[in-house]
Amino acid sequence: MVIAFFSGFAAPFAAAGTGAMKTATLMPLWTPQAQFAGYYVAQEKGIYARHGIQLQLLKAGPGYSPTAALERGEADFAVLWLTTALQHRAAGMAVTNLSQTIQHSSLMLVARKNSGIRSIEDMQDKKIGLWGGDLSLPGYALFSLRDIRFREIRQSQTVNLFLRGGVDVASAMWYNEYHTMLNSGLNEDELTLFFLDQEGMRFPEDGIYAMQQTLERDPALAAAFVKASMEGWQYAFDHPEEALDIVIRRMREARLPANRVHQRWMLKRMQDLMQPQNHKNSAGRLDKADFDKVQSTMKRMGQILHPVRHEDFTWVPDGH
Repeated sequence: MVIAFFSGFAAPFAAAGTGAMKTATLMPLWTPQAQFAGYYVAQEKGIYARHGIQLQLLKAGPGYSPTAALERGEADFAVLWLTTALQHRAAGMAVTNLSQTIQHSSLMLVARKNSGIRSIEDMQDKKIGLWGGDLSLPGYALFSLRDIRFREIRQSQTVNLFLRGGVDVASAMWYNEYHTMLNSGLNEDELTLFFLDQEGMRFPEDGIYAMQQTLERDPALAAAFVKASMEGWQYAFDHPEEALDIVIRRMREARLPANRVHQRWMLKRMQDLMQPQNHKNSAGRLDKADFDKVQSTMKRMGQILHPVRHEDFTWVPDGH
């Protein structure tokens, strides 16, 4: 167990143990999967309730926007990528980072070795599969910085286009699509992997966010929510098979295909990302140097017009 994992929010919610419960809502970034196991576990094991919170998990995925749900007041908390939240904050939405659960990028570009692509420069004029929206920004930034011209192919939620040879390079998350490729019959030694984090695109991903007015209205609730969430994640990492039971049940309730082997891989990779052995930052803190680099890159690409201050964008509970 990594004891310091959630120590930054050690102050308990004042209502915990008094019988006074407060309701709160959370919208994850995507449909049920082990990427969000800590929140499901915290809800099912009564961890939120122990901190005085009656939590409702909102439906997420295609057609659902966590940022829109926050702005409309439908969600008190949401899981967002830093790039998404920063872009909205710069446009005037008072979205605030409560905890940076993933400190760097797990986004990858994947090519077959027999394609001859051995470097980013070898992707010149190649067909590159990129997802739409915010998920494409790190890839665009990398190619812009390296002055790489490429043929963009819109990538769907599957890796079928790459498997069928429709693109030379595919986008993948380390915890998700990459493992799907391996499960589809490709061997690791058949693939060349380019981790964007290792290519200079250190873009922190999943974080917990809320609107500024939510923090001002009830800072104790926000602190309790983050602490309970991190306890949920720790329990999931300490009891992976029990956590997987919970994840699989959530997936089946949502009528999604549930592959336990794949979800086990995802949960383990989430632990690697959330509890890296050599990370210098306190768990949950958004490093200012990382924040500044992401903002500088987004400004250069025209994604941000009005700079945001790190101290305005991040929140630290009283006494920490």
